[in-house]
Amino acid sequence: MAVSVVINTLNEEHNIARAIKSVKNFADEIIVVDMESHDKTVDIAKKLGAKVFSHKPMNYVEPARNFAISKAKHEWIFILDADEEAPSELLSELKRVVESDLADFVRIPRKNLIFGKWMMHARWWPDYNIRFFKKNAVTWEDEIHSVPITDGRDFNVLDREELSILHHHYETIEQYIERMNRYTTIQSQELLLQDKKITLKDFIQKPTGEFVSRFFAGEGYKDGIHGLIVSMLQGLSELVVYAKLWQLQGFKEEHYTLHEVTNTITESQKDINYWKAHALLTEKSSITNRIKRKFKLQ
Repeated sequence: MAVSVVINTLNEEHNIARAIKSVKNFADEIIVVDMESHDKTVDIAKKLGAKVFSHKPMNYVEPARNFAISKAKHEWIFILDADEEAPSELLSELKRVVESDLADFVRIPRKNLIFGKWMMHARWWPDYNIRFFKKNAVTWEDEIHSVPITDGRDFNVLDREELSILHHHYETIEQYIERMNRYTTIQSQELLLQDKKITLKDFIQKPTGEFVSRFFAGEGYKDGIHGLIVSMLQGLSELVVYAKLWQLQGFKEEHYTLHEVTNTITESQKDINYWKAHALLTEKSSITNRIKRKFKLQ
């Protein structure tokens, strides 16, 4: 089995060594494609034995990722972000998949650390990503957060902590807001190209729906204050996308009656009430089951 590990970078001097070292004994070559970093990323990568190529700066990774994959010479490709690391148990499992000829591409769970905590709920776990595949079995469109195009047999690694990519995600609120600002600009520009017509629901129901889907439906409340804040930030991100689209369309004046606004808010409130009740019933059932198990064991 011959594996090329592919890593894209932009000012990752604080992360790149950890990422490379985690796959050093697994990779037959390590490809780093750097988008003109201004720090020591390139020097560190070269010292650790990586083959370094340059790519023009991009606001998102997909185009540079495809370029990086084109530079890999081995049959199997393992994609790793600079702020990630791969545990030895996962790498052993990937070797087993190849040796047993189980798949052409593999989905791997990812353990996201956000503000210092492993987010186990709010749709952050198991966060499956296609990261290990035969060359030409997976390609990405040059669009932000595009879904990869696949060809062949798939395999899902079990969603266990020791078999997951460890992702050192958002470390600070400032970092979250910086990325949100960058990503929402791109997303709003894409909506503009699609000639998206803004509605009142875009400003009210979509941000609220994003929060509800993460905090209530996705059980983000089980992650405590982290789940609450992250779910609210995700909802805010949805609002910013459509606010920026409105800006791109020239702050076009729209007049909504108070009745229209209150009706839209009422519709969102119905969703909140439904999922709030669902979460409370689920939590109550869980507590009841725990009590039953406890007394059965005694």
